[in-house]
Amino acid sequence: MTVHPPVVGHCDELQHALGAFRASAHTTQRWGERLAAVLSGGGRLLAAGNGGSAAQAQHLTAELVGRYRDDRPPFSAIALHADTSSTTAIANDYGVDEVFARQVRAHGRDGDVLMLLSTSGASANLLSAADAARAAGVRVWALTGCAPNPLMAGSDESLCVEAPSTATVQEIHLVAVHMICAAFDAALEQGVRSTRAAGRAGRAAQRKRR
Repeated sequence: MTVHPPVVGHCDELQHALGAFRASAHTTQRWGERLAAVLSGGGRLLAAGNGGSAAQAQHLTAELVGRYRDDRPPFSAIALHADTSSTTAIANDYGVDEVFARQVRAHGRDGDVLMLLSTSGASANLLSAADAARAAGVRVWALTGCAPNPLMAGSDESLCVEAPSTATVQEIHLVAVHMICAAFDAALEQGVRSTRAAGRAGRAAQRKRR
């Protein structure tokens, strides 16, 4: 493992981790394309994390409900930790490990996607959420720190960041979130273009039959 000096060394650590993560671009593209298909078909994204990872998860849902770059329709995406009344009530009545799992059972439907973000990949409440999602037919994707880890093993797919510090893992997770959003928007635009092309072809065929 490379040891970097403090402060400016953080940039070096980030650059090194980003270079390695770039090889995962194909996964973020596939996730974005899959999300476009699920959400445009009426499905939903659920997302959760703890601490800084909660902020990253909420960043993702905000980009989908709002917009990433260009204007487009809103899509259903819920950051589970953002419902403070539900999370505190569940923690009080059922225990902290259930704060996300119970919400997954409430909101998740067969075919939806659950995105879980964790620098350690070992948070008990996220592992419980993954179990609840799989039982409900919800696909589980995980963004984690170094592999192997329990959340990686408990998910359908995972992206693991090889970096020595929590801060750098979180920064790469934000890059991954933006890559997913870029792929999501590109897939939507491709779908619009394909629909328009099909419409033009259909109208041309009708004119020929007349």
